[in-house]
Amino acid sequence: MRKGILGRKIGMTQVFAKNGKLIPVTVIEVEPNYVSQIKTVETDGYNAVQLAYSDAKEKNTSKAELGHLKKANVSPKRFIKEIRNADVSAYTLGGEVKADIFAVGEMVDVSGMSKGKGFQGVIKRHNQSRGPMGHGSQYHRGVGSLGTMRPMRVLKGKKLPGHMGYKLITVQNLEVIEINLDKNIILVKGNVPGPKKSLVIIKSAIKHEGQVNELDELVTYATAEETPVVEETTVEETPAEETTEETEAPAAEESSQE
Repeated sequence: MRKGILGRKIGMTQVFAKNGKLIPVTVIEVEPNYVSQIKTVETDGYNAVQLAYSDAKEKNTSKAELGHLKKANVSPKRFIKEIRNADVSAYTLGGEVKADIFAVGEMVDVSGMSKGKGFQGVIKRHNQSRGPMGHGSQYHRGVGSLGTMRPMRVLKGKKLPGHMGYKLITVQNLEVIEINLDKNIILVKGNVPGPKKSLVIIKSAIKHEGQVNELDELVTYATAEETPVVEETTVEETPAEETTEETEAPAAEESSQE
């Protein structure tokens, strides 16, 4: 049975293990997901859990979505995705799904929309080779031959210039390095498709489902609490000789006036 959660890609950083090993990680912000629908074989023909993520304004949500989320007592959300082949008995309608659904060292698959690169030629889009760049060459970065003499048309599947990127990409078999419930963050080893702040879906690895690896202990940078230093104030004591002279002086003045 698979499990999953929705999140946002924040960016990449690196952590260190105590044995000196550097681990590149992707930071994924995972705010609590809410179960908006539970699908079963009896009602829908397959088992799945529908998750809602990221708060949205009510005016930007359709009436159909508002009515659908209202059944689960869930506020308007921006993203609604489902996790197929999930253990539906472990979820409740309207319940929360947090980052602790995964364990440190567990293998996961992460899916996201790759970065869009606009309209590109065949050299950048399909990695084709270019022609000679000399001045006499009349072929530099063109698409080349488009077909044979027959059937006198461009065959389907021909690699041509066009829209590059913005496709659903899944990176398999990544390790969960750290889970921080206080900040709702999951650190995943390696890179994840998509730009920053884009939606990603973390699922249990389909090829290594339930596998949990033993990881090296990470270095923590907890700051020690500084104890306030109390400065002792010393009171200067006046010498005994000075006090006797000061007391004798007024007495001498009184006797002289008499």
